[in-house]
Amino acid sequence: MIKLGVNTVLFQGFDLRTAMQHIKWAGYDAAEISAIKGMCEHLELDSWKNQAGDIKALVQDLELPITAMEEAALDEDRLIKAFEAGAEIGIPVVNVGPGGSQGNPEDLGKCLGMLAKMAEKAKPFGVSLCVKAHVGAAIWNTTTTLVAMKQIDSPAFGIDMDPSHIHRGGEVPKDALREVVSRVKHVHIRDCAGSGPSPGPPELQACGRGDIDLMGYCKVLVDAGYSGPVNLEVIGAGSYELNRCAIIAAESYGYLNACLKACGGRQG
Repeated sequence: MIKLGVNTVLFQGFDLRTAMQHIKWAGYDAAEISAIKGMCEHLELDSWKNQAGDIKALVQDLELPITAMEEAALDEDRLIKAFEAGAEIGIPVVNVGPGGSQGNPEDLGKCLGMLAKMAEKAKPFGVSLCVKAHVGAAIWNTTTTLVAMKQIDSPAFGIDMDPSHIHRGGEVPKDALREVVSRVKHVHIRDCAGSGPSPGPPELQACGRGDIDLMGYCKVLVDAGYSGPVNLEVIGAGSYELNRCAIIAAESYGYLNACLKACGGRQG
C-alpha cells in the first residue's frame, strides 16, 4: 500500500507537534519533515541532535512515521548532517532540488557531480538522496532527469517526481512519470492551476483543484508497482491560519486517497 503523507512546510507557521497532529487528524499515514533553511526548519540540521529524541517520541506518540526529509539545497555540509539525522531518527529519504540554471550545461554537470558524490556519502547511513526536476533549475524536465538517471548509478540515489514542476515545464506529468518511474524513490505531489511559473496560491495547490491529471498519475505509479512515499508539498502558506492549512491537507487526502483506491494502490 502506498503511504500518503504531508511535508510539514504546509504548516510552516506552527511548531512540529501541531503540524504532525493535524496531518494525523487529516487521515495521513506519514509525514515529511521540512529542513529547508530560510523557509521552514521543523528539523534544524545545525542542532539536530538536540531534537532527535523529541522527534522520535513524537513519531511514536502520534503513530505517524516520517518517511522523508526535505533539505532542499545541494550543500555538502548540510547534507551530511541530514544523513546523520536521518539515520538516527529513522528517516529513509532526503530530498533536494538540483540548483543551477535551466539550459546551462555547465550547471548541469556540476549538479550531477555533486549528486553522485553525495549519494555515495548517503549510502553508509542507509538513506537515499533524491532529486526532483525543478522549473528553472539545471534538472528541470524529463530529458535532464534521464541524464541524471544515466550518469548516477548509485543505489542510494533516486528521483523525487513532482508533477507540478513537470506540468509547469510544459510536459504531461503522467507521461513523464512513465519514463522515469524505474528510479523514483519519492513523490512530492500537489496540483497546479495554470502553467505557472509559480504553482499558485496554497489552496489551488490542493489536489483536485488544478489542471494536472492526478488520477492518471496515480495509475502510472500503481501500475509500475511503486511503494515509496507520496508526500503532499504545498508551499506559501506561512501566513495562513491553522484551520486553512488543515483544510488543504484534508481536502488533498480525500482526493488522493480516492484516486489511489480506485487504482488499487490503497485498501478500503
